[in-house]
Amino acid sequence: MADPRDRQYAELLVDTCVGVQPGWQVVVQGSPLARPLLDEILRAVAERGAYALLRMSYAGGLFGSLEWIRHAPAELLETLAPFETRMLEEVDALIVVQAPENSRQLTVLSAEQNRAFSSGQRKAMERVYNHELPWVGCQYPVAALAQDAGMATPEFADFLYAACLLDWDAERERMQHYADRFDAAEQVRIVGEGTDLTLSIAGRSMRVDAGGANIPGGEFFCSPVEDSAEGEITFAEYPAVMTGRDVTGVHLRFEAGRVVDAGAATNEAFLLETLDMDEGARFLGELGVGCNPGITRHTRNILFDEKIDGTVHLALGNGIVDLGGTNVSALHWDIVKDMRPGGRIELDGELVQENGRWLI
Repeated sequence: MADPRDRQYAELLVDTCVGVQPGWQVVVQGSPLARPLLDEILRAVAERGAYALLRMSYAGGLFGSLEWIRHAPAELLETLAPFETRMLEEVDALIVVQAPENSRQLTVLSAEQNRAFSSGQRKAMERVYNHELPWVGCQYPVAALAQDAGMATPEFADFLYAACLLDWDAERERMQHYADRFDAAEQVRIVGEGTDLTLSIAGRSMRVDAGGANIPGGEFFCSPVEDSAEGEITFAEYPAVMTGRDVTGVHLRFEAGRVVDAGAATNEAFLLETLDMDEGARFLGELGVGCNPGITRHTRNILFDEKIDGTVHLALGNGIVDLGGTNVSALHWDIVKDMRPGGRIELDGELVQENGRWLI
């Protein structure tokens, strides 16, 4: 059933996030469960004089389907179909709406299938990773996501719209104040339970996400210097989620930027397999700071959880090229740490956040 907020949501995606222009070719992808929002997006694209290229999917990300991924040989998974490659080279924008029937359906894939498929997609996704292709990913309030969040579906819908339909101009100005202080610093220190980690951000700059490639926005982030991570971090508060698997109690120790020791309370074997996906998987591609005032609880949904106000997140794997990141990997795994219970962030030795509250 259509929600009147879907029109506002669609206009945010089409105008603020992507900036659709007349004559553009815009790929719009989603599952049948997201039809009310997809219809509003198609209408908005049409009203702006652009072409909407609708693609329906069920699972497996942007390319392929779950059944194809499960049964295709490795050499196919490792190379994106030529048509898909040409499509990414020629289209002008990409809007992806996630609305899964089952958020754990990717758990049927083996580590090797995940590695091969991720590697195959990455080779053709340079325009996306480098932000040369305007794109946005978002979600629609379906039962599977509501169940993961521990909410009834109408409750989750209210949560989603409240996190997404903010005054993004005001949010950008607020977050830019904090991002500017990071840009003026060279070293970040993160301290908390089982955690004392330092990173260099010298020469790197923060990007404020206030209605950009991911909705909801509500973070600022950068690629830290690749060989700079020293110390340890424990993600004791929330599980790390990847392809429908929960990995709890993740503990990582870094030397010269590389994970040299890793453990977890559950699914440790999966964690270690993922870290061994390729050489770049043991290095950091991103440091992010969550600031969305509409997100105050964990939902087992990284699109929201990485923006929880009062958290930080680190991404293992691929760096952000247009922010100076040089690490290359088929992996980009965001893992969230809650700083509100006793955590602190220091910049060049100055305490700037304590217990999730800003002091600057």
